Amino acid sequence: MTRILRPNRRAFLAGSTAFAASLSMPAISRASSRPVFTHGVQSGDVDTTSGMIWTRTDRPARVMMEVSTTESFADARQLTPIDAIPNSDFAVKRLVEGLPSDQDIFYRFVAADLSDINVVSEPIIGQFRTAPTSRRNIRFAWSGDTAGQGWGIDNEGMRTYATMAQHKPDFFIHSGDTIYADGPMQDEVEKDGQVIWKNTTLIDEKRKVAETLDEFRAQWKYNMMDAHVRAMNAVCPTFFQWDDHEVVNNWSDAKDLISDDRYTEKSVHVLQSRAGRAFHEMTPLRITPAEPGRVYRKISYGPMLDVFFLDLRSYRGANGPSMEDEITDQSRILGAEQLVWLKQELAGSQATWKVIASDMPIGLIVWDNWKEQAGAEAISNGDSGPAKGRELEIADLLRFIKTAGVTNTVWFTADVHYTAAHYYDPNKAQFQDFEPFWEFVSGPLHAGTFGPNALDGTFGPEVKFVKAPIEGQGVNLPPSAGLQFFGLVDIDGATQQMTVRLMDRADTELWSVTLDPQPQGI
Repeated sequence: MTRILRPNRRAFLAGSTAFAASLSMPAISRASSRPVFTHGVQSGDVDTTSGMIWTRTDRPARVMMEVSTTESFADARQLTPIDAIPNSDFAVKRLVEGLPSDQDIFYRFVAADLSDINVVSEPIIGQFRTAPTSRRNIRFAWSGDTAGQGWGIDNEGMRTYATMAQHKPDFFIHSGDTIYADGPMQDEVEKDGQVIWKNTTLIDEKRKVAETLDEFRAQWKYNMMDAHVRAMNAVCPTFFQWDDHEVVNNWSDAKDLISDDRYTEKSVHVLQSRAGRAFHEMTPLRITPAEPGRVYRKISYGPMLDVFFLDLRSYRGANGPSMEDEITDQSRILGAEQLVWLKQELAGSQATWKVIASDMPIGLIVWDNWKEQAGAEAISNGDSGPAKGRELEIADLLRFIKTAGVTNTVWFTADVHYTAAHYYDPNKAQFQDFEPFWEFVSGPLHAGTFGPNALDGTFGPEVKFVKAPIEGQGVNLPPSAGLQFFGLVDIDGATQQMTVRLMDRADTELWSVTLDPQPQGI
């Protein structure tokens, strides 16, 4: 049984008094002299008794924080301050523990200038809800691909975030391509001699590919310049994972940038290191002590739901034909350690639903070079035959899920810039040693729209629904074309049924399905 740590009354009153005193300290009245929170607040990786919180200041500052179960902060608990310093680009985040389950949690930051501790900021507030320990209705959203292909913040902003926020999800899964570090933007986009898009908000760091640490950081800060993004961040936790565009397009350990004139830094390892640091600094992602840069992890969200976040990028072999007959370092996409971890966590899960959040789809063919259709970029190798190459790890995983009696696994992904529902049927597959399952695809959030992709038949996927550009509509359609997508998932607390809805940014329900849970071990 998890023990919820609560401060005693004396400690609680002392902490509240101290924080109130910090707010009442003499402060220089000129607003321009005060520290400022530059990019709002974020929360993430919330479970039954804890959650991450994040903010950023405009200067070296001591960030004081408190949490409360009431919006008035009448029962506030003060947390130990954290200093925002240049080493982290003035970003701070922390894990808040000892929270009551299934409870609205409000958190508040105040910053004091480190050069003059009496100069304090205005407060900034965010909120989230902790996961339940008993069955109740759960709703979450998922999607991917933000600010890609040159489509930045226009005069409407990233509207899909506002549409998602209206549904008041318990949390949002950002399935990767959270930024486009390799996608420079211009002030205007033209087509056939006509201006079709204006990036009304733009910064210099978005006019080139990201190479330095500060340029990678700026990619994140740019997204948070959007009012819709900040508004959703303030009320809804985001569970982040990454894919390729956080570093460079289609990167693997062997990515060759020699012929890419946009880059003066040619080492993908240097770029990955800087991108990884910025990713962890600028998101409310939990830190894994055993591997501080780790992205894959599990979040338990009550008795009905465990979410397993995969990282198909960091441990893969080089992109290539992916036709190996056995699992080798070259053919891996999960990596040995992550695959062992995933099997153990799935087998040990007691949750009704096991959501596998994957940054890339299983059965869709994604080429490393689209023009030449050369080299596998995702899992499928395009031959629709027996499992080979990267498909071998997935086959091993699916076989294990069946053999171990792991029930109710559902895959959610993004990456391909359209929305779809796929049903994987062993009776229609080349590799057949697995139980049927669903994979749902969504995105982009605010990027170019493409697709649909061809399917590889190795695991027997069947398209149950797809929404993508129609023939003649073109590719890389701007967000103004309306083909921006997200998904909503509802788990009913009484029946434990899972309903998945595919949505567009106008809040149109495009398609839905309700899944009945199987008993554990069946």
